[in-house]
Amino acid sequence: MNDTAGIETVFRAEYGRAVSVLVRFLGDIDLAEEAVQDAFTTAVRTWPETGVPPSPAGWIITTARNRAIDRLRRESSRDARHAEAARLYTPHLHTPDLHAPDAPAEESPVRDERLRLIFTCCHPALAPQARVALTLRLLGGLNTAQIARAFLVPEPTLAQRLVRAKAKIRDARIPYRVPRDADLPERLGGVLAVVYLIFNEGYTGDPALCAEALRLGRLLAALMPDEPEVTGLLALMLLTESRRAARRDADGALVPLPEQDRSRWDAALITEGQDLVRRCLRRGRPGPYQIQAAINAVHSDAPTAAATDWRQILRLYDQLMAVAPSPVVALNRAVAVAETEGPARALDLIDTLDLDRYHVLHAVRADLLRRLNRPIEAATEYTRAAALTTSEAERAHLERRRRETDPPATT
Repeated sequence: MNDTAGIETVFRAEYGRAVSVLVRFLGDIDLAEEAVQDAFTTAVRTWPETGVPPSPAGWIITTARNRAIDRLRRESSRDARHAEAARLYTPHLHTPDLHAPDAPAEESPVRDERLRLIFTCCHPALAPQARVALTLRLLGGLNTAQIARAFLVPEPTLAQRLVRAKAKIRDARIPYRVPRDADLPERLGGVLAVVYLIFNEGYTGDPALCAEALRLGRLLAALMPDEPEVTGLLALMLLTESRRAARRDADGALVPLPEQDRSRWDAALITEGQDLVRRCLRRGRPGPYQIQAAINAVHSDAPTAAATDWRQILRLYDQLMAVAPSPVVALNRAVAVAETEGPARALDLIDTLDLDRYHVLHAVRADLLRRLNRPIEAATEYTRAAALTTSEAERAHLERRRRETDPPATT
C-alpha cells in the first residue's frame, strides 16, 4: 500500500468508526474529534518512515486514545479532569477492546458502532438540520464545506450550526448513551437523512461513501423491517447505485442518464431495488424515500431512454410534492413536465424557483433553452452551472455542452 494513498484510504474508511469509538470512550465530542485528527496527523508524519501498520484502524484508535489520555493528564491538576484521566487510564475500570471497535460494550438494539452514534446524534433536543450536519461531520468525515454544499447553505452558516449543536449537547448534558428501542422511531427521520446525504456525497465523489451508506441502509432495514421508509431508502440507493458503471465513458467523462448505455446498469441491484419498492409500496404508507425509489424504478424499467414512462414519473413527482414539497423536488418535477408538456412549460415552472446558487437548476434551464432554440441564453446558463458545481466531472460535462451550444461567431 502506498503510504500517502494508504493514509487517505484509512481516513475515508475508518474516520467515522474511530470517532464513534472515541466518543463512546471519552464522552466528549470535541475531545474525540481532536484526538482522532491528531492521530491521523501523526500517521501522516510517521507512516512514510515506518510503513503502514498491519492494523491501521487499530493503530489510529489506540493512538487517538493515548493522545486524549495524555491531554487529560496534562490538565489533571483540575480535580474533575484528574478523576476523568484516572478513570480512563485505569485498565480494569474501563477496558473497551479498541482493536475490535465494532464489538458493543452495552446491550442495545443497535449493534453497529457507527449506526449507534448516528442514532445518538439524532437526539430530539437538536434541531433536525443540526442533527444531520453533526452526524455527517462525525461519521462521514465530511468537512464543513462538503456538508454546506449538501445543505445548499453558505459555509459560515453551516459552521455556526455545528458549533451551536455541540454547545447544545454540552450545555444540556445530553448523554452519549445507546438509544432505547422506544427512541428509535423518533430519531429515524434524521438517521435516514444522514445516510442518504452520505450516499449523495459519495455518488458525485468518493464511491467508498456510497458503499458505507448502503451498508448502513442494509443494517437499518434489518433493524427496522416494518418501517417502509427504511426499505424505501435502501431501494432508492440500490437503484441509483445500479447506474454507476454507465455514468462515465471510457475517457472518464460524465454521461447523462438519457445517453447512458443501459446494458452497463447492474441488473442484480435493479432487481433487488425493484423488489424492495414493491414490498414497501404494498404497505400503503408512501413517504418521500419510497416515492423517489419508485421514480428510479420506472427509469430502470425502460429499455431505452425514449421508452421511459414520463407520465408515470410526473404522477409520482406530484405525489412527492404533496408529501415533501421543496424547490429541489419542484425542479425535478419540471424535468418530467418538459418530457410530457414540452420545454416551454417546464421553463415557466423553474423560473419561479429560488435556487439561484444550485448548479442543477442552471444546467436544467440551459437544456430547456437549448431545446427551445435559444443557444445564446443556453450557453450562458451552462457557464453559470459550471461555475457553481464543485464536481470536476460535472464541470467538464457542462463546459462541453456550452461549447456544443455556442452559436458560431459572426464575422
